[in-house]
Amino acid sequence: MSDFDEKDLKENSEEKKESDYEDVCFICRRPESKTGKMFKLPNNITVCNDCMHKTMDTVSQFDYQGMLNNPSLMNDLNKNMNSQGFPNIRFVNIADLQGEGGIPNKQRMKKKKKAEGAEPVLDIKNIPPPHKIKAQLDDYVIGQEHAKKVISVAVYNHYKRVATGTMDEIEIEKSNMLMIGPTGCGKTYLVKTLARLLDVPLAIADATSLTEAGYIGDDIESVLSKLLTAAENDAEKAERGIVFIDEIDKIAKKKNTNSRDVSGESVQQGLLRLLEGADVEVPVGANSKNAMVPLTTINTRNILFICGGAFPDLDEIVKQRLKKQTSIGFNAELKDKFDKEKNIISQVTVEDLKKYGMIPEFLGRLPVIYTLAALDKPMLVKILKEPKNAILKQYQKLLELDEVKLEFDEGALEAIAEKAMEKDTGARALRAIIEEFMLDIMYEIPKDDNIGRVTITREYIEGTGGPVIDIRSISGENPDHLNVIEDKSAGEE
Repeated sequence: MSDFDEKDLKENSEEKKESDYEDVCFICRRPESKTGKMFKLPNNITVCNDCMHKTMDTVSQFDYQGMLNNPSLMNDLNKNMNSQGFPNIRFVNIADLQGEGGIPNKQRMKKKKKAEGAEPVLDIKNIPPPHKIKAQLDDYVIGQEHAKKVISVAVYNHYKRVATGTMDEIEIEKSNMLMIGPTGCGKTYLVKTLARLLDVPLAIADATSLTEAGYIGDDIESVLSKLLTAAENDAEKAERGIVFIDEIDKIAKKKNTNSRDVSGESVQQGLLRLLEGADVEVPVGANSKNAMVPLTTINTRNILFICGGAFPDLDEIVKQRLKKQTSIGFNAELKDKFDKEKNIISQVTVEDLKKYGMIPEFLGRLPVIYTLAALDKPMLVKILKEPKNAILKQYQKLLELDEVKLEFDEGALEAIAEKAMEKDTGARALRAIIEEFMLDIMYEIPKDDNIGRVTITREYIEGTGGPVIDIRSISGENPDHLNVIEDKSAGEE
């Protein structure tokens, strides 16, 4: 192939790449699909018809004596303005716009493809069935069998609905989800793992920062703006993604009704049309419509919304409801029967959530409600060692790079789980505990090339002993046991 052919191919590929994106007006920031054909100016600047006419009308009313085209005159004017006590006032310098690729290219959007003859985005034959989705989740998430089964079925049904559109003129409703569980039980991790396995755009938003339009904070549309960013500004790809709204319990109705509830019930009202399915104008590359940024329209009909929250003190509301069902007599149940029940949250109903502060219209758009169990000691031990990216496997890999074998005996794992249970922050406590105990080991091991294996014991975790250090044998075989190094704190005592 000649140099000319290669050059033509390169130019054609660049033109094709450029054609996938639409231009944005440099002044009003609207895309070409909204404004119509644009004027092309030097330095990749595009201006829409409306802005161009307004600009020309404004310029024609004044006589600038050609100063915009005279760089030396512009510099003199700027110096004079600064010397006369106006340091922040400057005329437009055309040279500032001569950046690489032009300023508008920083916020460009992919064009929406035509619907004519388009194949469904997802092929129904390639959607993994629920049992396969759950089997993949089992490799990463320990326990929570009911939650994994529910989310697998809901996602399978949702993407069948997206792929097929309608079946026999029967429109299938969307299966938005609400997951309830204590902190550290794996709500966010479950959704992250699911999105990675399905290879779909995922946006994780925090409900605590959302406020009613017009108030300080993120607008409700910023949830979709994050999804658009995850889909590389491709609106069509974003319209089949997953949105996970965390800390959803923080937008419950406030008990004090004296002040305007701009971050509670108002946010729930604003989320209604997103959950139901509507055309929403979304800012590209910003969290607010107030900024001078381009807007694109996203239809939320095929976006799966998953809401999650810890709902603290919801268990007390459930207990109050259950205690009212107790009676007097031989078959009566004691009122303190539910006080010691750990997984009381699994008996939650829609009425309990209404009492907590969630409005009925909001709960009605989340038909799939399920709970995640709090983690107990055996589950924490499994989380330490069984998942594909378990914390212990990560540290073993780190030490393996130093040609050192790391082992944990069962007593050490149980001791770590017991300490995590005391912190009462779920699986998040495991990492903090292991980081603390592995600090000295990770610091000391690179000093000595003779160390072949380190075994973490229960005594080391409890502070009454130290790890077992095995020295590497000269022949390169398995290291022979040499000695046990006691913990310094134990020696001082």
